Amino acid sequence: MALTFHTDAAVDAADLAGPPQRFHAVVDRHFDAVAAFLARRVGPDTAQDLAQEVFVTAFRKRAKFDPTYGSARPWLFGIANKAIASHRREERRQLELLQRAVALPEPPATPADGLDPHLYTGLTALNRRDRDALLLHAWGELSYEEIAHALNVPLGTVRSRIHRARRQLTAHLGGDR
Repeated sequence: MALTFHTDAAVDAADLAGPPQRFHAVVDRHFDAVAAFLARRVGPDTAQDLAQEVFVTAFRKRAKFDPTYGSARPWLFGIANKAIASHRREERRQLELLQRAVALPEPPATPADGLDPHLYTGLTALNRRDRDALLLHAWGELSYEEIAHALNVPLGTVRSRIHRARRQLTAHLGGDR
């Protein structure tokens, strides 16, 4: 009898395509990584709520997962990236409403806990798409191919976005470039 070993990718595909009860295995396997990525992007308080949203969305859209790609990780990080954008849009709307209601200037954005303010300023100065690609690589620990899948863009686009973001961030931080 030959033993077959399943990769995480094959297991993810089987768990997503299987009965709803099997989805918990995907959550068990990827929740910590998604939550850690979100915590670095939006802070630990908001990260837990967004991580739950990511997995609720993934559960609802599990039939749309392309099993030929394999691992659910890049797909989940793509959902997480969209959740961050949605969260920030909603946050901006709330701030604008508050600003109109009390006629005060918008409070300054605060960096995520533990992030150097100079680095935070450099990251927020980046184009959103470049920043998303860079942070999916640096904080999400995704490969360029996984980022391309998560953002639904060509691999060359990922390479150019990360290169541009690194160059601009290095210049902001006083690097040689």
